[in-house]
Amino acid sequence: MSEAVSRRSAMRLLAAAGAALGTGGCVAAVPPDAVPRAARASGGATAVPGRPGSAARIDALLERLTPEEKTSLLHGARDPAPLGQAGYLPGVPRLGIPALRLADGPAGVRVAEPATALPAPVMLASAFDPALAREYGRVIGREGRALGQDVALAPMANLIRTPYAGRNFETFSEDPRLTADLVAEVVRGIQDEGLIATVKHFALGNQERGRDTVDAVAAEQTLHETELRGFEAAVGAGAGAVMGAYNKVNGTYACENKPLLDEVLRGRWGFGGWVVSDWDAAHSTVAAIGAGLDMEMPGGTHFGDPLRQAVRGGSVREDTVDLAVRRILATMDRFGLLAARPPARPARDAAAGARVARRVAAAGAVLLRNEHATLPLTGAAARSIAVIGPTGQVPFVGGGGSAHVVPDRAAAPLDAIRRRAGNGSTVRHALGEDLYGRPLPPKLLTPDADLADRRVDAGRSWSHEGTFTLAADDEWTLLVHYTGKRPGVRLDGEELFPVRQGAAEQFAGGLLARAADGFAVRRRTLALTAGPHRLAVFAEGGDKGQRFRLLHTTKATRAADLAEAVKAAGEAHAVVLFAYDDATEGTDRTSLGLPGGQPRLIEAVTAVNPRTTVVLNTPSGTTMPWLSGTGAVLQMYYPGQEGAAATADVLFGDVDPGGRLTQTFPADEHATPVGGDPVRYPGVGGRQEYGEGVHVGHRWYDAQQVAPLFPFGHGLSYTTWAYEKLSVRPQRGGLRVEFTVRNTGRRKGTEVAQVYVGPSAELTLDQPVRALAGYRRLTLAPGEAQRVVLDLDARTLSSWDPELHAWVPGSGLREVFAGRSSRELHLKAKAVFTSR
Repeated sequence: MSEAVSRRSAMRLLAAAGAALGTGGCVAAVPPDAVPRAARASGGATAVPGRPGSAARIDALLERLTPEEKTSLLHGARDPAPLGQAGYLPGVPRLGIPALRLADGPAGVRVAEPATALPAPVMLASAFDPALAREYGRVIGREGRALGQDVALAPMANLIRTPYAGRNFETFSEDPRLTADLVAEVVRGIQDEGLIATVKHFALGNQERGRDTVDAVAAEQTLHETELRGFEAAVGAGAGAVMGAYNKVNGTYACENKPLLDEVLRGRWGFGGWVVSDWDAAHSTVAAIGAGLDMEMPGGTHFGDPLRQAVRGGSVREDTVDLAVRRILATMDRFGLLAARPPARPARDAAAGARVARRVAAAGAVLLRNEHATLPLTGAAARSIAVIGPTGQVPFVGGGGSAHVVPDRAAAPLDAIRRRAGNGSTVRHALGEDLYGRPLPPKLLTPDADLADRRVDAGRSWSHEGTFTLAADDEWTLLVHYTGKRPGVRLDGEELFPVRQGAAEQFAGGLLARAADGFAVRRRTLALTAGPHRLAVFAEGGDKGQRFRLLHTTKATRAADLAEAVKAAGEAHAVVLFAYDDATEGTDRTSLGLPGGQPRLIEAVTAVNPRTTVVLNTPSGTTMPWLSGTGAVLQMYYPGQEGAAATADVLFGDVDPGGRLTQTFPADEHATPVGGDPVRYPGVGGRQEYGEGVHVGHRWYDAQQVAPLFPFGHGLSYTTWAYEKLSVRPQRGGLRVEFTVRNTGRRKGTEVAQVYVGPSAELTLDQPVRALAGYRRLTLAPGEAQRVVLDLDARTLSSWDPELHAWVPGSGLREVFAGRSSRELHLKAKAVFTSR
């Protein structure tokens, strides 16, 4: 027996033993209800791997497939009838194997047609509501099927490890338990509707900077107790596919990492679906398919001709190819896609999607600060309002990259506030900061040219070269808006908007990359000296013709915008100031502060009107040096197409702000688990170390006794709450926690009661000071009380032992805490946990 086989066998035995500890919702086997509703209702085949009929059907297909047809099922290809989706897998029509279309989908289905733009997953997570997560998944599942898709490239299960990471808005939380709970329900929701869910990015895909090459080094205990929890939960929920990450894990690329793909994913967790590479994330043929990669996307660089040659040459066994094909076909069969009568595609229900989007946005709204009853807006504050900021006028629907969805419609917050304020109110808007620019001054150029709105006909080109002179040094931002091929703009011989490589060019943000009328936008800020400058512009019409415009802002225009905002704030009773940070796939944030002139804008506005509410449309933790001057701060993340209405709902008190932070907001840039340590982030010499170990997120703040700006779990309400009568007692295989939550205020409200557990003195393993063990979302009337009962299972009370390669129970006396956040824990009690 080989060492590898022996080790896998041992791991399976340990996994069986670990199952006795409980899995906290992370069950490896496909649950009985994991057969998609669409497949059950179709009358066609609904077999899952291991059920009668499926294996024989797949065996028969494998016997009839030619070697060329088999490899064609293992890599993407060009879609002959594209729908705007991310990927396409050709089928084998002669055998009744249909093609697969794979669409991006963390916040809605990303195709050419409009789809429901849901709030960002991080906002969904802020509701602490697994049932709502399942509804969210169902919207994605139904719309994906309705829009001609078969596979959703969602959800994202990576933890929020650093607030700089560009895709934090696409995922859920810094906390492993909360992430696992919500990922599982989103998977179930997507697959309820017959769409195959693909959990991503397996594993340690926690940053965009250097994502193609960085080697993420994490110890075994760290992996199992933090990053892998969400993926394990997805497998337990029956996810049909797993996407391999771009990065390396412990020295080997994730898409050819046998310990991850074979030993953990399949050997320990029993995953029976297929593993697909992230786009262009495969790096080899023999190593990748041998490790367990089944599908390369978007093409066949490694799994096309190179794979066929490897099989002919003997470096890849034919049964290895057959196994990969079997996994794909078995998953397709499980979803009814190989049936004689495949499930019918539903009609898209845009109204139902919009209702869920609004519910999620309101449920996930986090009120971070509320001094002197600034919110809700009532009385005079509801009748005289200044709305300030560009994202008050232009809706900020979602972040950039593969999670960006184009909705049917999206209202502006300004319009929603005006509607809610009603007749007789005064609601003014001031820009505060110009994101998209204004025309160049008339007669600026010599010779003159109108660049404010220029059309270039199909097959034609247009160019102009001129000079202008500045009387004094200035800071300009030049912006090019265009509908076709990006025009070339050269200033003093330098191209201002060069085409960049990879994701940095493809994804440029969810807000800043497009103007309100749909024009693509690129911008460049420059320090210009006094004197002459030469500007050259060249544009091509292409096949369809295009329009473009060259706009700008200067120190003078920015000062005028600021002055207008200050005037509007001073004349209004209340101010609602919308602030933004536009994050995107392909790029990490360079600062945790608000970009541009927004900090100065907030300080100037709050100086003349302290009744200012700052609404943050930001992706992750934000530093707030301006915080003390504000009346209120409302965290709305990227709230989707219904974000304007949901924001108004919360501002005026029509709903209680029921969201709670799923990530710690740091007090400064260096006070984070990876702050100030380049080895942890972004890595040194292409290698980063997860030196924080199991102390991810709020656990690190507790371990290091660092005060955050706002802690994990924080969120205010428009009412007040009391916690009382905590009891903790042992029960078979865990602990039962009970306590009472009472609404002591005068308004109906929503609370998220949280339970944390301390370490076991009987374990010598590294353990968190406190770990999230459970939570319950409650909505109570004034004076109403509810007894909360939470059962902490053995898995919740266990740690991963890297010597045994298994979960081990943390027996003995355990301290349990209950309260409103990780730092506001009103109650505590102790009980003895025994694993038997």
